[in-house]
Amino acid sequence: MTILSVLAYPHGSHPPPPSVSLYKFNSPFPPFTILSSWNISTVPSSSTFLLSQMPTQAAKLAMLSSSHSSWMQDTSINYDRVSGSGCRSRQLNSVFSTTPAVVSTVADLFNFICAGPLIEKLGLTPEMVESSIEKWLECGAVLCRLFMMNELQLSEEEKVRIYHYYTPVYIWCEDQILHHQSLFKDSEEVPPLVIGVSAPQGSGKTTLVFALDYIFRALGRNSATLSIDDFYLTAEDQARVRSENPGNSLLEFRGNAGTHDLPFSIETLTALTKLTKEGMKMKIPRYNKSAYGGRGDRASSSTWPKVKGPLNVILFEGWMLGFKPLPNEVVKTVDPQLEVVNKNLEAYFEAWDKFVEAWLVVKIKDTSCVYEWRLQGELAMIADGKAGMSKEEVRDFVSRYMPAYKAYLPTLYSEGPMGSDPERLLVVEIDEERNPILGI
Repeated sequence: MTILSVLAYPHGSHPPPPSVSLYKFNSPFPPFTILSSWNISTVPSSSTFLLSQMPTQAAKLAMLSSSHSSWMQDTSINYDRVSGSGCRSRQLNSVFSTTPAVVSTVADLFNFICAGPLIEKLGLTPEMVESSIEKWLECGAVLCRLFMMNELQLSEEEKVRIYHYYTPVYIWCEDQILHHQSLFKDSEEVPPLVIGVSAPQGSGKTTLVFALDYIFRALGRNSATLSIDDFYLTAEDQARVRSENPGNSLLEFRGNAGTHDLPFSIETLTALTKLTKEGMKMKIPRYNKSAYGGRGDRASSSTWPKVKGPLNVILFEGWMLGFKPLPNEVVKTVDPQLEVVNKNLEAYFEAWDKFVEAWLVVKIKDTSCVYEWRLQGELAMIADGKAGMSKEEVRDFVSRYMPAYKAYLPTLYSEGPMGSDPERLLVVEIDEERNPILGI
């Protein structure tokens, strides 16, 4: 019987964390911390992994093990090196349960991966998964280090999130990058690929993008992240929009089409896609949602993170990314207030969508989940001693987005974003727990 030793720090022991940014996400689950790469040195006697059932990959996996750390759970404060990608500073809160599962063999993990809902959608066969199992294990190790999971005691929910969701999506993204690069000659500068991530609020898109960005950087890709939130109008311009649309609750606050600075987004995305050489760098904008009592304002440029070239990939995410205008009579039946929003949406393709070459669309069955997810986040903030919205305030907040969801999501799901290539579009349907399902 072949045995693969897993190198790990004993529980409660780890190197001092690097001095870097702290991430914060809203979540109904207890907070957890993240670590950057460890220098592995201690081998607990109980840390073994059985490979006897793995068909042809046992030898490769045994060799691979020496380069990976374990998934060691810890509750101490640690930090992740994130300054290069321009991600937001925020504390991560766990999206996983903490009940450990029985330690599996690698063969069990291989079978679990092959049973994932995205495998067939990505055109993968068991043979293809087997031939690339090193990459799957490498991504799993990176993600478990990020989310501070014990590699030998993953719960079922953790296994689903890592091997049925984040890792296959990463593999799809990597294929998109390789395809993008193949379109250029060796002598040509290759601009970064812009991957659009469209997903409703609270569906986990920020955590997904954060995880993808982390894997990219851990495995040698230079990436940057950007949100449509970063292009909200300044407080002064938003006040102007509000005064020009009296009585329209959809434009009273930031969020819907018409509350973004589109020329600014064109300028930013154009500049980012030109970061193709060493030494090139630029600041990317951020929005301060807490300014002016929660009405928000663009953050001072002195606080914007800096990214450096050459960039390989830009992850651009947003709740309404990929929405396209509909006939006026259609939106009127949803909500008459949506007419002006629909008109505003006509300019968004040139400002956002035309920069995106590959699309990841997260699909939900029921928009009521948005309310529940948002409420979970607010309750988690309150439980953590921070200010949060009440149930009534959450309902009022989410209600300003619901007409757009009801009007535009069906078309987004059935047709994809305007101008998107069906061969470069991945639709991932998730359930109420934010995990991928087979869908239709």
